Parts: sequence; C-alpha cells; structure tokens
Amino acid sequence: QVQLAESGGGLVQEGDSLRLSCVASRRTYSFPVIGWFRQAPGKEREFVATIRWSGGSTNYSDSVKGRFTISRDNAKNTVYLQMNSLKPGDTAVYYCAANLVGGTWASQYHYWGQGTQVTVSS
Repeated sequence: QVQLAESGGGLVQEGDSLRLSCVASRRTYSFPVIGWFRQAPGKEREFVATIRWSGGSTNYSDSVKGRFTISRDNAKNTVYLQMNSLKPGDTAVYYCAANLVGGTWASQYHYWGQGTQVTVSS
C-alpha cells in the first residue's frame, strides 16, 4: 500500500511557473511508476506525465511537452512536476497516482492523492 500527497498548487498569471510535489509514503517495487493527471470542471481526467522510480524514464502528453518537466528524488520518495510557461488552459486540479506499469489512462492507476488546484489567469 502507498499513500500520496500533492502540494504546490496556487493562483498564477499566464507565463508564470509552479512546481508541484507528490510525496509517497513509500517507494515500492509493486508500484514502480508515478503519474501526474489533471482534471478541469466538466472534463475527463487527462494524462500529463509519468516517471519511473528506477532509471527515471519519463513520458509526457503532447499538450505539456517542452513546458513541463517531471522528476523524482528517490531519497525523499517525492516526485515533482515543474510547470513553466503556464497557460489558462492548464487550469485544473492536479493529481499524482501510482501504477504497476506505465500508462496514460487514469483507470490504470491504483492509488491517488487528493489533488492540488492550479489556476492560471490571463
């Protein structure tokens, strides 16, 4: 079992940056992948990025590639999402989740944090 907790959201202006953090209660071989997803009101929860604890391989959605960077600090059991050049379209609740394997579908992930709100004003 693993518990996840997101933090770092807030209200920023278009073009600004934020860094989100996801702290896991433990790093486990059973859940080797951490993903970031986001959900805006009335919209489906969508894939943002994933990273593997071991090796650090990453995957990004086309909408954030080149602007967002996912990284991890294994010693702290923490995954980060550095978000640069933020746009109003990035406004959503951001969630981190743990999975057995990499994937882009929210239904594939077993454990979720409570989410952190990111609001980008124009």
